[in-house]
Amino acid sequence: MKKTVFVTGATGLLGNNLVRQLIDEGYHVKALVRSRQKANKQFAAHVELEIIQGDMTDVTSFEIHLDGCDTVFHTAAFFRDNYKGGSHWADLEKININGTKCLLEAALKAGVKQFVHVSSIAVLDGEAGTLIDETCDRNIENSDDYYRSKIISERTVREFAARHPMMNCYYILPGWMWGPGDLGPTSAGQLAFDVMNGKLPAIVPGTFSVVDARDVAAALIMVTFKGKPGERYLVAGRHIHMKDLVSMIGHYANVKTPTKTIPMPLLYCIAVLQEIYGKLTGKPILLSLASVRLMASQYDRTHFSSERYEKILGLQFRPLEQTLADTLSDLINR
Repeated sequence: MKKTVFVTGATGLLGNNLVRQLIDEGYHVKALVRSRQKANKQFAAHVELEIIQGDMTDVTSFEIHLDGCDTVFHTAAFFRDNYKGGSHWADLEKININGTKCLLEAALKAGVKQFVHVSSIAVLDGEAGTLIDETCDRNIENSDDYYRSKIISERTVREFAARHPMMNCYYILPGWMWGPGDLGPTSAGQLAFDVMNGKLPAIVPGTFSVVDARDVAAALIMVTFKGKPGERYLVAGRHIHMKDLVSMIGHYANVKTPTKTIPMPLLYCIAVLQEIYGKLTGKPILLSLASVRLMASQYDRTHFSSERYEKILGLQFRPLEQTLADTLSDLINR
């Protein structure tokens, strides 16, 4: 008999790749989506998928569909604070924190046995140039709104798990996800579009940990077999400088890319002007104050351990070159 699982955020970059892998592995999948029209288009080839329309701001509207589910994969999150201007704390709190709490309570009531929570490398921190592992907790006082929401969200799950040990909870901590299926687009897809369309005048001085969403999806599934309840599993991928990432994107998109790096003080000035532009026009911006602060505080603090991913879950990251090639191909041919 097929196991039935529930996936939140099913049309997102991670969610849609997870749904496809689950179906390929023989699961019956209930996919929570905000737009049925978008989901029908995205999953047109998967008639066996059970699409549930709902929103993490109102868990009661879909909680009945948790009945009969063995596992919940919670990928839904509000995460666009770092490339949209302004403050988004109200949405971050409503979805990432309160929504998660309500989902946990509904899952327990429905008899769900396993809850796989997608956390983030945002909950971790370390010294520049050092290897960061699952034990390196970030100080919430030194966090932007998005990071703070992810820290509190994970704490919410941990506190719930301590009170209800009959439901096994696992924590997956992805890096900056790239890959095919980025319909949003996420910040990754937006950067790729900006490079392809010549909208990136210069390089920003940042470092990142880039991972394929398909590799994160594989970890979400594997942790239910090989993971230990209550443990974190880093799925951060490869450390890379922005200049190298942009160069690789340009290579696969067959476009010229900028080579000059913008000094950090100038970046702050540009971000302020971009925020004003965004507020006046309502259009997406290339650079927000939140993203500049993040780049400055996290520079060279993006070296993450892959030991648990490789040794405990038994998985391997695909080459970044393959991830970027597949991402660009998907964006270009969409």
